Amino acid sequence: MRDINKALGKVLARYRFTAKISQEELADRAGIHRTYVSQIERGLKSPTLTVLFDITKALGITASNFINEVEKEMHDL
Repeated sequence: MRDINKALGKVLARYRFTAKISQEELADRAGIHRTYVSQIERGLKSPTLTVLFDITKALGITASNFINEVEKEMHDL
């Protein structure tokens, strides 16, 4: 479970950096708190499915592509 959170956090940070937005900007777009974005990126928290969809929508990507990237990242950990 921890590896999933770690992989998810790395992928989220990568997409956010690519989008060139801050954690605060992503949080505003997704309707969540900035500290929650930080906790997800550090692998401390795992978002609900609803929040995951909000985050991916805020990043302009699909949840399915995001999850696919998380799966790939898990194989690399």
